[in-house]
Amino acid sequence: MVTATEPDESMLAELRKHVPGTVATMRAAFEDLRSGERYGLVYAAAALHWTNPEGRWSRIAALLEPGGVFASFGGPFRLADPAVEEAVRTARAPFLESDEIPSPDGTPPEQEMQWPGTELQRSPWFTDIRQSAIERRLTMSARDYIGYLSTISAYLVLRAPEREQVFSRIMRVLPDRVEMTADLTVHLARRRFED
Repeated sequence: MVTATEPDESMLAELRKHVPGTVATMRAAFEDLRSGERYGLVYAAAALHWTNPEGRWSRIAALLEPGGVFASFGGPFRLADPAVEEAVRTARAPFLESDEIPSPDGTPPEQEMQWPGTELQRSPWFTDIRQSAIERRLTMSARDYIGYLSTISAYLVLRAPEREQVFSRIMRVLPDRVEMTADLTVHLARRRFED
């Protein structure tokens, strides 16, 4: 059985449009999940940084059966064209210095093992931590790129009028189609068999 959770009602409605009826969906934040049922796989798709770091790994371990797998994947979407990237940086500068999501545990970008693998390595509940990269290149419309930005936490924390202003400024400097570097970093870890 697959259970998918989403705390935002509109995002949950969108999720329900795209999954088969055999997938159970529920409106819940990660922190609201009860640990009564155990799963063979728990994964987070580019959302783990939104979870409360306090007790994150013990909570995930409680959801996994012994030997079960935790998986996460995510990575930055970056504009491939340096000139377009500079134009966007200039357009957003009055509102945001950067829209990058810093590593939640402060891992520097040049370190081989990245977050959350770094935290998983320190966790007493997990073993066999692995990190892989999947290279991806995408092309999207300028409007779709703005839609993507509307999901990024750096923009979400802005007040609505500021967010609309920065999106308008960025839209004006974008070509009709933008090329993206969208590499994914995948982390896998196995729940230890000992409780």
